[in-house]
Amino acid sequence: MIAPSTDWQSNPWRSEFIETNRIRLHYVTQGEGELVILLHGFPEFWYSWRHQIPALARHFKVVVPDLRGYNDSDKPTGGYDLATLGADIRGIIKGLGYTKANIVGHDWGGIIAWYLGQHFPQSLHRLAILNAPHPQRYTQELLSNLDQVRRSWYVFAFQIPGLPEWLIQQNLKEFVQTVFPGLSVRKGAFSATDTEIYQSALAKPGVLSAAINYYRQFLSLQNWTGQNWLGQNWVENWTSLPQALPLVGSFFGKPTSDTQKPLLGAIENASPVTVPTLILWSEDDPFLSQTLVEGLDSLITAPYRVKLIADCGHWMQQEVPQTVNRELLAFLREP
Repeated sequence: MIAPSTDWQSNPWRSEFIETNRIRLHYVTQGEGELVILLHGFPEFWYSWRHQIPALARHFKVVVPDLRGYNDSDKPTGGYDLATLGADIRGIIKGLGYTKANIVGHDWGGIIAWYLGQHFPQSLHRLAILNAPHPQRYTQELLSNLDQVRRSWYVFAFQIPGLPEWLIQQNLKEFVQTVFPGLSVRKGAFSATDTEIYQSALAKPGVLSAAINYYRQFLSLQNWTGQNWLGQNWVENWTSLPQALPLVGSFFGKPTSDTQKPLLGAIENASPVTVPTLILWSEDDPFLSQTLVEGLDSLITAPYRVKLIADCGHWMQQEVPQTVNRELLAFLREP
């Protein structure tokens, strides 16, 4: 394993910053050639791709940003909707002098990757997804699959303003231990040094609120239809969230409502992905059901492949790095 240090000269990658979409993002980079961008998820940062960077850099220019709000990137109060997050990544592609990139995303990075594949195929060569649901499929499952709702309990808990980040901050060491080694299948994937590095990144001012804002924005109808389904004072009225959120309201015996209809329409009218796509999915992910990789034919019109990975939890690229490296290289190097 290659671990980071404060002396970037001791590592095979370089640490740099780039201005994009009116913010400054930190990223690490290694290699030359066709551009590959690796997008991390919650609650990680670029370090989650430490095993992939050197392997991919033998054939590509690899760029691994800290997403908006994470680690050493800017932490604005807003801009955590998919359109803005996607614009951040398109700005990286353009800022580095490229017109296209291969996008690889895990967890939230994968959701952003799905969005780019749907709406900006002209900016992508290929798309690779690791344990990240297609946004429309995820929303469908939240509306119909009680098992996925149970797995996603934290998504709803994160809607409470201020409290989740305060609780995590007060118990940060335990949170990191529980989320990473505690919830992984391959316990040896995370060393004591790894968990310390993650804890340090999450302890930086503003990171936890920014990271949780991804989830708050995702459950906004405005994120899907341009409409604000809770009004301007939703924060003050969060106690009525189960009745207000169509996603949750459907499990309180409520029929399809006028607020649900625009959401369902947005799901049904989702743009298909039109670039070659690889989906790597852990069989033992505690957060995401395997049903999320079913029913993708109408959502991907380009050639795509789903590969299930056995004996692996949510943190795929860290639990089975050699498998991930092999699959990514084979896919990205296809003629």
